[in-house]
Amino acid sequence: MVHQQRSQRQLSPSGDTEDIVALLAPRLVHFAGVARTEHVTRAAQEMQVPQSTLSRSMVRLEHDLGVDLFARHGRTLSLTPAGRTFLASVERALAEVERAADEVRADADPATGKVAFGFLHTMGAETVPGLLHAFRADHPRIRFSLVQNYGEAMLERLRAGELDLCLTSPVPDAPDLVARRLDEQKLRLVVPADHRLAGRRRIRLAEAADETFVTLEPGYGLRRITDDLCAQAGFRPRVAFEGEEAETLRGLVAAGLGVALLPPPAVPRPGVVELTVTSPRAAREIGVAWLAGHPDTPPVAAFKRFLLSRRGHLLPN
Repeated sequence: MVHQQRSQRQLSPSGDTEDIVALLAPRLVHFAGVARTEHVTRAAQEMQVPQSTLSRSMVRLEHDLGVDLFARHGRTLSLTPAGRTFLASVERALAEVERAADEVRADADPATGKVAFGFLHTMGAETVPGLLHAFRADHPRIRFSLVQNYGEAMLERLRAGELDLCLTSPVPDAPDLVARRLDEQKLRLVVPADHRLAGRRRIRLAEAADETFVTLEPGYGLRRITDDLCAQAGFRPRVAFEGEEAETLRGLVAAGLGVALLPPPAVPRPGVVELTVTSPRAAREIGVAWLAGHPDTPPVAAFKRFLLSRRGHLLPN
């Protein structure tokens, strides 16, 4: 049976497409039910919807589409060619919605849900594995999506909804974010083992004013801290190499290519000596941040409470 084209309002390719989707969406489940049973009464009983509501929904759906989806034979119905085409797409769409609903419910499950957690590269070797091990002692089935990046990039992903929480430094101060200071990490001046200062244990940063520095790239929190500390010491660092990862910088120092202000390594590296900086006070604050006004799922709330409970004890001794 060739379907009959109904008179309809003309839809433009742009704005009206969104309008028609908004009109059709609530009726797709009704359509799939009627198409499956080919009988309005049986479909109404299965879906526990008044038959009159279901009949009106089908009439409006056909009117909005501008095509006949069903051929009517007394109390029974059969799909037209247009109806069969539409049903195939509707079933795929409904299956995708169901899959997405199952996924977000699973991610929010208090026992087995997921936390999207970002952290600095320098915290990946020791700090974060230790935190996750301690947390999962009481929450063994909660899953994590882990992202390592520099601070500004993580905050961008936090604002985009891609992360639930992130450990970062410096602790951000922004109206759209909530941030809490968790701990402080001392920074050391790292010099080659054969450097003129390698025999020292302590140093004032001003004594390194004539040295060549290796640093992280601009935009990294540790780079800003390095520049600020050098400014407090009365000089601007002469930078020879810029990198993206602290241990790479430590390798450059070991190769004699400069000195660097870095947090302590997870494992001592040969070829370098790490000096305590006595002036100015060389440290970076580590904090946790999340999006203001963003509701937490139960697993995110549990991990947030855990992190806040570690204030002052976040970093390994």
